[in-house]
Amino acid sequence: MKPIFSSEIRKTANNFRIYPAQMGTQSLGNLRVRATTQNLTPIAGATVTITSPDNPENILEQLVTDDSGLTEVISLPAPSIDYSMEPTTVQPYANYNVDITAPAFRPVTVNGTEVFPNVTTEQASTLILEPEPEQGALYVIPPHTLFAEYPPKIPEDEIKATIETGEIVLQQVVIPEFVIVHDGPPDDPAAQNHYVRFRDYIKNVASSEIYATWPEATIYANILAILSFTLNRVFTEWYRSQGYNFTITSSTAYDHKWIPGRNIYDNISVLVDSVFVNYLSRPNVRQPILTQYCDGNRVQCPGWMTQWGSKFLGDEGYSAIEILRNFYGNSIYINTAVEVSGVPSSWPGSNLTIGSSGQNVRIIQEQLNAISTAYPAIPRIAVDGIYGPRTAEAVRTFQSIFGLPANGIVDMPTWYKISFIYVAVTRMAE
Repeated sequence: MKPIFSSEIRKTANNFRIYPAQMGTQSLGNLRVRATTQNLTPIAGATVTITSPDNPENILEQLVTDDSGLTEVISLPAPSIDYSMEPTTVQPYANYNVDITAPAFRPVTVNGTEVFPNVTTEQASTLILEPEPEQGALYVIPPHTLFAEYPPKIPEDEIKATIETGEIVLQQVVIPEFVIVHDGPPDDPAAQNHYVRFRDYIKNVASSEIYATWPEATIYANILAILSFTLNRVFTEWYRSQGYNFTITSSTAYDHKWIPGRNIYDNISVLVDSVFVNYLSRPNVRQPILTQYCDGNRVQCPGWMTQWGSKFLGDEGYSAIEILRNFYGNSIYINTAVEVSGVPSSWPGSNLTIGSSGQNVRIIQEQLNAISTAYPAIPRIAVDGIYGPRTAEAVRTFQSIFGLPANGIVDMPTWYKISFIYVAVTRMAE
Protein backbone atom coordinates (compact mmCIF):
# COMPACT_ATOMS: atom_id res chain seq x y z
CA MET A 1 0.00 0.00 0.00
CA LYS A 2 1.35 3.43 -0.88
CA PRO A 3 1.95 5.88 1.97
CA ILE A 4 -0.61 8.64 2.15
CA PHE A 5 2.00 11.37 2.42
CA SER A 6 5.78 11.53 2.40
CA SER A 7 5.75 13.56 5.62
CA GLU A 8 3.39 14.39 8.46
CA ILE A 9 3.28 18.11 7.61
CA ARG A 10 -0.19 18.03 6.06
CA LYS A 11 -1.61 15.54 8.56
CA THR A 12 -1.04 17.67 11.65
CA ALA A 13 -3.85 20.18 12.13
CA ASN A 14 -1.53 22.81 13.60
CA ASN A 15 0.83 22.61 10.63
CA PHE A 16 -1.55 23.34 7.76
CA ARG A 17 -0.39 26.26 5.70
CA ILE A 18 -2.08 29.59 6.36
CA TYR A 19 -2.67 31.38 3.08
CA PRO A 20 -1.55 34.97 2.57
CA ALA A 21 -3.93 37.88 2.29
CA GLN A 22 -3.95 37.87 -1.50
CA MET A 23 -5.80 34.52 -1.39
CA GLY A 24 -8.88 36.46 -0.38
CA THR A 25 -9.24 37.82 -3.92
CA GLN A 26 -12.92 37.66 -4.78
CA SER A 27 -14.03 34.88 -7.09
CA LEU A 28 -17.39 33.96 -8.58
CA GLY A 29 -19.61 30.94 -8.18
CA ASN A 30 -22.74 30.05 -10.12
CA LEU A 31 -26.26 29.47 -8.81
CA ARG A 32 -29.39 28.09 -10.43
CA VAL A 33 -32.74 27.50 -8.70
CA ARG A 34 -35.18 24.72 -9.57
CA ALA A 35 -38.84 24.83 -8.45
CA THR A 36 -40.99 21.70 -8.66
CA THR A 37 -43.89 19.96 -7.00
CA GLN A 38 -43.40 16.80 -4.95
CA ASN A 39 -43.68 14.62 -8.06
CA LEU A 40 -41.06 16.77 -9.85
CA THR A 41 -43.52 18.60 -12.07
CA PRO A 42 -41.92 21.98 -12.86
CA ILE A 43 -43.39 25.21 -11.53
CA ALA A 44 -43.16 27.92 -14.16
CA GLY A 45 -43.34 31.59 -13.25
CA ALA A 46 -42.10 31.18 -9.68
CA THR A 47 -40.33 34.27 -8.33
CA VAL A 48 -36.89 33.67 -6.84
CA THR A 49 -35.33 36.34 -4.64
CA ILE A 50 -31.68 36.11 -3.60
CA THR A 51 -30.29 38.09 -0.70
CA SER A 52 -27.22 38.12 1.53
CA PRO A 53 -27.59 36.90 5.14
CA ASP A 54 -25.65 40.00 6.20
CA ASN A 55 -28.18 42.34 4.58
CA PRO A 56 -31.43 40.48 3.90
CA GLU A 57 -33.27 43.69 3.00
CA ASN A 58 -31.02 44.26 -0.01
CA ILE A 59 -32.14 42.16 -2.98
CA LEU A 60 -29.14 40.92 -4.97
CA GLU A 61 -31.07 39.15 -7.73
CA GLN A 62 -34.70 38.48 -8.58
CA LEU A 63 -35.40 35.75 -11.11
CA VAL A 64 -38.37 33.91 -12.62
CA THR A 65 -38.48 30.19 -13.40
CA ASP A 66 -39.12 29.03 -16.98
CA ASP A 67 -41.36 26.22 -18.24
CA SER A 68 -38.89 23.67 -16.90
CA GLY A 69 -39.00 25.20 -13.41
CA LEU A 70 -35.48 26.60 -13.79
CA THR A 71 -34.01 30.04 -13.38
CA GLU A 72 -31.13 31.22 -15.47
CA VAL A 73 -27.66 30.54 -14.06
CA ILE A 74 -26.29 33.61 -12.29
CA SER A 75 -22.83 34.40 -10.93
CA LEU A 76 -22.39 35.48 -7.32
CA PRO A 77 -19.33 36.53 -5.30
CA ALA A 78 -17.54 33.69 -3.50
CA PRO A 79 -14.24 33.34 -1.64
CA SER A 80 -11.04 32.39 -3.41
CA ILE A 81 -10.88 28.72 -4.41
CA ASP A 82 -7.64 28.42 -2.42
CA TYR A 83 -9.58 28.40 0.84
CA SER A 84 -11.15 25.04 -0.05
CA MET A 85 -7.85 23.44 -1.07
CA GLU A 86 -6.54 22.92 2.48
CA PRO A 87 -8.15 23.33 5.92
CA THR A 88 -8.23 26.95 7.04
CA THR A 89 -10.13 29.04 9.55
CA VAL A 90 -11.64 31.03 6.67
CA GLN A 91 -15.03 29.85 5.39
CA PRO A 92 -14.38 28.64 1.81
CA TYR A 93 -17.87 29.29 0.47
CA ALA A 94 -20.36 32.17 0.45
CA ASN A 95 -23.84 31.91 1.95
CA TYR A 96 -26.98 33.28 0.33
CA ASN A 97 -30.66 33.30 1.22
CA VAL A 98 -33.09 32.09 -1.43
CA ASP A 99 -36.84 32.76 -1.34
CA ILE A 100 -39.16 31.00 -3.81
CA THR A 101 -42.79 32.03 -4.21
CA ALA A 102 -45.49 31.04 -6.70
CA PRO A 103 -49.24 31.72 -6.76
CA ALA A 104 -51.26 29.06 -4.92
CA PHE A 105 -48.11 27.38 -3.56
CA ARG A 106 -46.64 27.48 -0.10
CA PRO A 107 -43.46 29.62 -0.31
CA VAL A 108 -40.03 28.19 0.47
CA THR A 109 -37.14 30.00 2.11
CA VAL A 110 -33.62 28.56 2.22
CA ASN A 111 -31.19 30.38 4.49
CA GLY A 112 -27.54 29.55 3.94
CA THR A 113 -27.27 28.17 0.40
CA GLU A 114 -23.56 27.46 -0.04
CA VAL A 115 -21.83 28.82 -3.16
CA PHE A 116 -18.27 27.77 -3.98
CA PRO A 117 -16.13 29.53 -6.60
CA ASN A 118 -15.90 28.07 -10.11
CA VAL A 119 -18.73 25.61 -9.41
CA THR A 120 -22.43 25.68 -10.30
CA THR A 121 -24.76 24.96 -7.41
CA GLU A 122 -28.42 24.09 -7.80
CA GLN A 123 -30.87 25.05 -5.10
CA ALA A 124 -33.84 22.77 -5.63
CA SER A 125 -37.09 23.60 -3.90
CA THR A 126 -40.25 21.56 -3.53
CA LEU A 127 -43.36 23.72 -3.33
CA ILE A 128 -46.62 22.35 -1.93
CA LEU A 129 -49.88 23.36 -3.55
CA GLU A 130 -52.02 25.31 -1.10
CA PRO A 131 -54.75 27.60 -2.49
CA GLU A 132 -54.40 30.10 0.35
CA PRO A 133 -50.95 29.56 1.86
CA GLU A 134 -50.56 31.04 5.31
CA GLN A 135 -47.11 29.81 6.25
CA GLY A 136 -44.10 28.90 4.18
CA ALA A 137 -41.40 26.27 4.61
CA LEU A 138 -38.07 27.39 6.07
CA TYR A 139 -34.78 25.52 5.68
CA VAL A 140 -31.69 26.71 7.53
CA ILE A 141 -28.50 25.17 6.15
CA PRO A 142 -25.88 24.62 8.87
CA PRO A 143 -22.14 24.98 8.21
CA HIS A 144 -20.40 22.42 6.03
CA THR A 145 -19.08 19.39 7.91
CA LEU A 146 -15.49 20.16 6.88
CA PHE A 147 -15.74 23.67 8.29
CA ALA A 148 -17.58 23.15 11.60
CA GLU A 149 -17.43 20.71 14.49
CA TYR A 150 -19.67 17.65 14.20
CA PRO A 151 -19.68 14.44 16.29
CA PRO A 152 -17.07 11.97 14.98
CA LYS A 153 -18.13 8.59 13.61
CA ILE A 154 -18.55 5.83 16.20
CA PRO A 155 -16.49 2.91 14.82
CA GLU A 156 -18.30 -0.20 13.60
CA ASP A 157 -17.24 -3.41 11.91
CA GLU A 158 -17.09 -2.85 8.15
CA ILE A 159 -18.82 -6.22 7.53
CA LYS A 160 -21.92 -7.00 9.55
CA ALA A 161 -22.28 -10.50 10.98
CA THR A 162 -25.74 -12.05 10.63
CA ILE A 163 -25.92 -12.79 14.34
CA GLU A 164 -25.24 -9.11 15.03
CA THR A 165 -27.81 -7.60 12.69
CA GLY A 166 -30.54 -10.19 12.50
CA GLU A 167 -31.71 -11.89 9.34
CA ILE A 168 -30.51 -10.29 6.12
CA VAL A 169 -33.63 -9.84 4.02
CA LEU A 170 -32.08 -9.13 0.63
CA GLN A 171 -30.40 -11.90 -1.34
CA GLN A 172 -28.57 -9.45 -3.59
CA VAL A 173 -27.69 -5.78 -3.58
CA VAL A 174 -30.60 -3.73 -4.91
CA ILE A 175 -30.52 0.03 -5.49
CA PRO A 176 -33.59 1.32 -3.60
CA GLU A 177 -35.90 3.95 -4.97
CA PHE A 178 -36.18 5.71 -1.62
CA VAL A 179 -34.44 5.66 1.73
CA ILE A 180 -36.01 6.81 4.98
CA VAL A 181 -33.70 9.27 6.72
CA HIS A 182 -34.09 9.83 10.47
CA ASP A 183 -33.01 13.44 10.95
CA GLY A 184 -31.12 12.94 14.19
CA PRO A 185 -29.52 10.21 16.31
CA PRO A 186 -31.30 6.85 16.11
CA ASP A 187 -32.63 7.03 19.67
CA ASP A 188 -34.17 10.49 19.28
CA PRO A 189 -37.93 9.91 19.03
CA ALA A 190 -38.57 13.59 18.25
CA ALA A 191 -36.45 13.53 15.08
CA GLN A 192 -38.44 13.56 11.86
CA ASN A 193 -38.30 10.78 9.27
CA HIS A 194 -37.96 11.86 5.62
CA TYR A 195 -38.64 9.79 2.50
CA VAL A 196 -35.78 10.71 0.17
CA ARG A 197 -35.05 9.45 -3.33
CA PHE A 198 -31.85 7.40 -3.15
CA ARG A 199 -29.79 9.42 -5.62
CA ASP A 200 -30.94 12.69 -4.08
CA TYR A 201 -29.80 11.40 -0.70
CA ILE A 202 -26.32 10.53 -2.03
CA LYS A 203 -26.00 13.93 -3.75
CA ASN A 204 -27.05 15.72 -0.57
CA VAL A 205 -24.56 13.83 1.60
CA ALA A 206 -21.68 14.30 -0.84
CA SER A 207 -22.43 18.03 -1.08
CA SER A 208 -22.51 18.20 2.73
CA GLU A 209 -19.31 16.25 3.41
CA ILE A 210 -16.77 17.14 0.69
CA TYR A 211 -15.95 20.30 -1.21
CA ALA A 212 -17.14 20.44 -4.80
CA THR A 213 -13.93 22.22 -5.80
CA TRP A 214 -11.82 19.11 -5.17
CA PRO A 215 -10.29 16.87 -7.89
CA GLU A 216 -12.80 14.70 -9.75
CA ALA A 217 -11.07 11.47 -8.67
CA THR A 218 -11.38 12.54 -5.03
CA ILE A 219 -15.07 13.35 -5.43
CA TYR A 220 -15.62 10.02 -7.21
CA ALA A 221 -13.85 8.08 -4.42
CA ASN A 222 -15.90 9.78 -1.70
CA ILE A 223 -19.17 9.20 -3.58
CA LEU A 224 -18.32 5.48 -3.86
CA ALA A 225 -17.64 5.34 -0.12
CA ILE A 226 -20.96 7.06 0.61
CA LEU A 227 -22.81 4.74 -1.77
CA SER A 228 -21.26 1.61 -0.27
CA PHE A 229 -21.93 2.70 3.31
CA THR A 230 -25.54 3.55 2.52
CA LEU A 231 -26.16 0.30 0.63
CA ASN A 232 -24.71 -1.64 3.58
CA ARG A 233 -27.38 -0.05 5.77
CA VAL A 234 -30.02 -0.99 3.18
CA PHE A 235 -28.74 -4.54 2.59
CA THR A 236 -28.33 -5.50 6.25
CA GLU A 237 -31.54 -3.75 7.37
CA TRP A 238 -29.28 -2.38 10.10
CA TYR A 239 -31.73 -0.08 11.85
CA ARG A 240 -34.88 -2.07 11.16
CA SER A 241 -33.25 -5.14 12.73
CA GLN A 242 -32.95 -3.04 15.91
CA GLY A 243 -36.63 -2.13 15.88
CA TYR A 244 -36.40 1.27 14.17
CA ASN A 245 -38.58 2.28 11.22
CA PHE A 246 -35.95 4.05 9.10
CA THR A 247 -33.04 3.21 6.81
CA ILE A 248 -30.34 5.61 7.98
CA THR A 249 -29.81 8.67 10.17
CA SER A 250 -28.43 12.16 9.56
CA SER A 251 -26.13 11.94 12.59
CA THR A 252 -22.41 12.00 11.77
CA ALA A 253 -21.79 9.86 14.87
CA TYR A 254 -23.69 6.99 13.28
CA ASP A 255 -23.98 7.66 9.54
CA HIS A 256 -23.50 10.64 7.21
CA LYS A 257 -24.63 14.23 7.33
CA TRP A 258 -27.84 14.77 5.36
CA ILE A 259 -29.40 18.23 5.47
CA PRO A 260 -33.04 18.89 4.55
CA GLY A 261 -33.40 21.45 1.77
CA ARG A 262 -29.70 21.96 1.09
CA ASN A 263 -28.23 22.79 -2.32
CA ILE A 264 -26.22 20.33 -4.39
CA TYR A 265 -23.41 20.88 -6.92
CA ASP A 266 -23.63 20.10 -10.62
CA ASN A 267 -20.35 18.18 -10.80
CA ILE A 268 -21.32 16.04 -7.81
CA SER A 269 -24.78 15.48 -9.30
CA VAL A 270 -23.37 14.28 -12.63
CA LEU A 271 -20.96 11.87 -10.94
CA VAL A 272 -23.68 10.41 -8.71
CA ASP A 273 -25.94 9.86 -11.71
CA SER A 274 -23.04 8.10 -13.44
CA VAL A 275 -22.10 5.70 -10.61
CA PHE A 276 -25.16 5.30 -8.37
CA VAL A 277 -25.37 1.57 -9.18
CA ASN A 278 -21.83 0.99 -7.86
CA TYR A 279 -20.57 0.09 -4.41
CA LEU A 280 -17.41 -1.29 -2.80
CA SER A 281 -16.83 -5.00 -2.22
CA ARG A 282 -14.27 -7.43 -0.86
CA PRO A 283 -13.75 -10.95 -2.22
CA ASN A 284 -16.30 -13.50 -1.00
CA VAL A 285 -18.34 -10.87 0.85
CA ARG A 286 -21.87 -10.39 -0.40
CA GLN A 287 -22.80 -7.20 1.44
CA PRO A 288 -21.49 -3.75 0.44
CA ILE A 289 -18.60 -2.68 2.66
CA LEU A 290 -19.39 -0.22 5.45
CA THR A 291 -16.79 2.30 4.26
CA GLN A 292 -16.32 4.59 7.24
CA TYR A 293 -14.21 7.76 7.04
CA CYS A 294 -13.29 10.92 8.91
CA ASP A 295 -12.05 14.36 7.93
CA GLY A 296 -8.36 13.76 8.68
CA ASN A 297 -8.04 17.26 10.15
CA ARG A 298 -10.00 17.55 13.37
CA VAL A 299 -10.32 13.77 13.66
CA GLN A 300 -7.88 10.99 12.72
CA CYS A 301 -9.10 7.45 11.92
CA PRO A 302 -6.40 4.85 11.13
CA GLY A 303 -7.64 2.25 8.66
CA TRP A 304 -10.37 4.49 7.28
CA MET A 305 -10.34 6.99 4.46
CA THR A 306 -9.77 10.60 5.43
CA GLN A 307 -11.47 13.24 3.34
CA TRP A 308 -8.53 15.64 3.33
CA GLY A 309 -6.16 12.76 2.68
CA SER A 310 -8.27 11.72 -0.32
CA LYS A 311 -8.12 15.30 -1.57
CA PHE A 312 -4.34 15.44 -1.44
CA LEU A 313 -4.05 12.07 -3.19
CA GLY A 314 -6.32 13.41 -5.91
CA ASP A 315 -3.96 16.38 -6.24
CA GLU A 316 -1.14 13.90 -6.82
CA GLY A 317 -2.98 12.20 -9.68
CA TYR A 318 -4.33 9.12 -7.92
CA SER A 319 -7.42 7.56 -9.51
CA ALA A 320 -10.56 6.94 -7.44
CA ILE A 321 -9.82 3.24 -6.91
CA GLU A 322 -6.19 4.01 -6.04
CA ILE A 323 -7.39 6.51 -3.42
CA LEU A 324 -9.79 3.95 -1.95
CA ARG A 325 -7.21 1.15 -1.89
CA ASN A 326 -4.70 3.49 -0.26
CA PHE A 327 -7.01 3.65 2.75
CA TYR A 328 -9.07 0.44 2.72
CA GLY A 329 -6.49 -1.96 1.27
CA ASN A 330 -5.85 -3.57 -2.09
CA SER A 331 -8.62 -6.17 -1.75
CA ILE A 332 -11.38 -3.60 -2.14
CA TYR A 333 -12.96 -3.30 -5.58
CA ILE A 334 -15.89 -1.59 -7.32
CA ASN A 335 -18.98 -3.76 -7.76
CA THR A 336 -22.27 -3.12 -9.59
CA ALA A 337 -25.81 -3.80 -8.42
CA VAL A 338 -27.85 -5.87 -10.86
CA GLU A 339 -31.22 -4.38 -9.93
CA VAL A 340 -32.50 -0.82 -9.63
CA SER A 341 -35.86 -0.44 -7.89
CA GLY A 342 -38.64 1.83 -9.05
CA VAL A 343 -37.84 1.90 -12.79
CA PRO A 344 -39.95 0.35 -15.56
CA SER A 345 -36.95 -1.25 -17.32
CA SER A 346 -33.29 -1.78 -16.48
CA TRP A 347 -30.43 -0.31 -18.49
CA PRO A 348 -30.10 -2.42 -21.68
CA GLY A 349 -26.30 -2.49 -21.44
CA SER A 350 -25.38 -0.41 -24.50
CA ASN A 351 -25.89 3.20 -25.57
CA LEU A 352 -28.79 4.30 -27.75
CA THR A 353 -27.85 6.81 -30.43
CA ILE A 354 -28.52 7.78 -34.05
CA GLY A 355 -29.12 4.55 -35.96
CA SER A 356 -30.30 2.50 -32.96
CA SER A 357 -33.66 0.78 -33.23
CA GLY A 358 -35.88 -1.63 -31.40
CA GLN A 359 -37.89 -1.94 -28.22
CA ASN A 360 -35.44 -0.05 -26.02
CA VAL A 361 -35.67 2.98 -28.32
CA ARG A 362 -39.46 2.73 -28.19
CA ILE A 363 -39.36 2.70 -24.38
CA ILE A 364 -37.29 5.89 -24.31
CA GLN A 365 -39.55 7.58 -26.86
CA GLU A 366 -42.68 6.73 -24.86
CA GLN A 367 -41.13 7.96 -21.62
CA LEU A 368 -39.87 11.21 -23.15
CA ASN A 369 -43.32 11.94 -24.57
CA ALA A 370 -44.86 11.41 -21.14
CA ILE A 371 -42.25 13.68 -19.56
CA SER A 372 -42.82 16.35 -22.22
CA THR A 373 -46.38 16.77 -20.95
CA ALA A 374 -44.87 18.29 -17.81
CA TYR A 375 -41.75 19.69 -19.49
CA PRO A 376 -42.95 21.28 -22.75
CA ALA A 377 -39.43 22.28 -23.81
CA ILE A 378 -38.88 18.60 -24.68
CA PRO A 379 -40.26 18.06 -28.21
CA ARG A 380 -42.77 15.26 -28.72
CA ILE A 381 -41.50 12.49 -30.98
CA ALA A 382 -42.89 9.59 -32.97
CA VAL A 383 -42.89 6.31 -31.06
CA ASP A 384 -41.51 4.21 -33.90
CA GLY A 385 -38.51 2.48 -32.32
CA ILE A 386 -36.10 4.33 -34.61
CA TYR A 387 -33.49 6.62 -33.04
CA GLY A 388 -33.37 9.51 -35.48
CA PRO A 389 -32.42 13.21 -35.21
CA ARG A 390 -35.74 14.14 -33.60
CA THR A 391 -35.26 11.60 -30.81
CA ALA A 392 -31.68 12.80 -30.32
CA GLU A 393 -32.96 16.37 -30.02
CA ALA A 394 -35.49 15.36 -27.36
CA VAL A 395 -32.76 13.53 -25.45
CA ARG A 396 -30.44 16.55 -25.62
CA THR A 397 -33.16 18.83 -24.31
CA PHE A 398 -33.92 16.41 -21.48
CA GLN A 399 -30.23 16.20 -20.60
CA SER A 400 -29.82 19.98 -20.51
CA ILE A 401 -32.84 20.36 -18.22
CA PHE A 402 -31.66 17.71 -15.78
CA GLY A 403 -27.97 18.50 -15.58
CA LEU A 404 -26.51 15.74 -17.74
CA PRO A 405 -23.96 16.20 -20.56
CA ALA A 406 -26.19 17.21 -23.49
CA ASN A 407 -24.82 14.85 -26.14
CA GLY A 408 -28.10 13.35 -27.38
CA ILE A 409 -26.98 9.81 -26.47
CA VAL A 410 -28.91 7.60 -24.07
CA ASP A 411 -26.10 6.20 -21.93
CA MET A 412 -26.61 4.53 -18.56
CA PRO A 413 -26.99 7.77 -16.53
CA THR A 414 -29.44 9.19 -19.09
CA TRP A 415 -31.47 5.96 -19.28
CA TYR A 416 -32.01 5.87 -15.53
CA LYS A 417 -32.57 9.63 -15.29
CA ILE A 418 -35.30 9.43 -17.93
CA SER A 419 -36.86 6.50 -16.06
CA PHE A 420 -36.56 8.35 -12.75
CA ILE A 421 -38.30 11.49 -14.04
CA TYR A 422 -40.88 9.45 -15.96
CA VAL A 423 -41.85 7.55 -12.81
CA ALA A 424 -42.06 10.78 -10.81
CA VAL A 425 -44.14 12.87 -13.21
CA THR A 426 -46.52 10.03 -14.09
CA ARG A 427 -46.90 9.21 -10.38
CA MET A 428 -46.05 5.59 -11.02
CA ALA A 429 -44.09 5.54 -7.75
CA GLU A 430 -47.34 5.90 -5.83
